[in-house]
Amino acid sequence: MDNTIPELALDWIEQGRQVALATVVKTWGSAPRPVGAQLVIDADMAFEGSVSGGCVESAVIFEAVDAMRDGTCRVLSFGVSDDSAFEVGLACGGEIEVMVEPVGMGSGPSVEELRALVAARAARRPVVWEVNTATWTRRLLERDVSDADLEERFRTDRSVREDEVFRGVHNPPLRLVLVGAVHIAQPLVQMAKLSGYDVVLCDPRDSFASASRFPEETFLEGWPDEALEAFGLDARTAVVTLSHDPKIDTPALQVALASEAFYIGALGSTRTHAKRVAALTEAGLPEAVIARIDGPVGADIGAVSPAEIAVSIMAEMTERLRRPETRPGARP
Repeated sequence: MDNTIPELALDWIEQGRQVALATVVKTWGSAPRPVGAQLVIDADMAFEGSVSGGCVESAVIFEAVDAMRDGTCRVLSFGVSDDSAFEVGLACGGEIEVMVEPVGMGSGPSVEELRALVAARAARRPVVWEVNTATWTRRLLERDVSDADLEERFRTDRSVREDEVFRGVHNPPLRLVLVGAVHIAQPLVQMAKLSGYDVVLCDPRDSFASASRFPEETFLEGWPDEALEAFGLDARTAVVTLSHDPKIDTPALQVALASEAFYIGALGSTRTHAKRVAALTEAGLPEAVIARIDGPVGADIGAVSPAEIAVSIMAEMTERLRRPETRPGARP
C-alpha cells in the first residue's frame, strides 16, 4: 500500500475538499504498480500517488471527478496495448482494473470508515480494507491469527481481489533497528530510508552514538535489551546487530528472537557467529529459534567496503521481506 494516501485523503477532507480514492485491484504481472497501489483525487483534479506508470492516470482522474459528482463507485478496466505498455517500461501489454470510491457520499466509504482506517494505521495495527464491489459494503478486518488466509495476506503484504471482494492490506510502516553505530551503519541508514524504512539506532557507547557521526538520526536510550523491549518489535520490524561486541549484540538478539521481527541479522565472521550461537544456546534458546538469525549478515555478493556490506544487508533483508518463505528458523 502507498504509505500516506489514506492519511492524505482524510487531511484533504478535513480541509473541506471533496475526495475520491482510486485503488489498483487487478493487474498484469509486470505492472509498474502493484495491486493495492492508490491515488487520491480531489474535485479540482489535484492528485497524489499513482496507479500505473502514467498510461491510465488521466482517465482515472476524470472518472474520479465524475464519481464525486454522482456518488457512484466504479471499477474501471483498461486494456493496455503492447506499444503503450512498452512506453511505461513494460515488456508486454495486459489489463489493469482500478476501483474508484468517492469518500463520504453515495456508495463510497464514509468519512468515519476512512478515519477508522487511518487510526489503525497510526496505531501500527495491521488491517485489511475489505470492499464488496457488488454491494459496495466494507469491513475493516483486524489481524486474527486463527484466520490463515488473513495471516498470509499480512505475511506476504499482498492485496488481492477474489471474485467481487477486494482485500487491501494495510500493514504498519517498515522499521529497521540498527544495534551498533559503526561505520557500516552510516550507508545502511541511508539505503534503508530510501527503501521506505523508518530507522532507529541503538548504541550505549557515547563515542559511537554521536550526532556528528549520525546527524539528525534517532537513537534509542539505554542498553539494547531494555531499549528494544521499550521500543517494541513487531512483524514489520527488522533488527541488525553490528557492534561486534557480544555484551551489546547478544542481549539485543535475545529480545529480537522473542519477537515477530521478520529479519534478524548479525554482523561477524562464521567463527564469530558460531560463538554467538553457543552463547545463545547456553542461555536456553532452542536451536530452531536461534536459526532465525541471518549470520554472517548479508547476501553473499563478495562485499568488502562498508557501503558494499550495507548493499548486501539490504538485499538479504529485502528478500526476507518479499519472499517470506526464505526466512530461516522458527518464529516464537
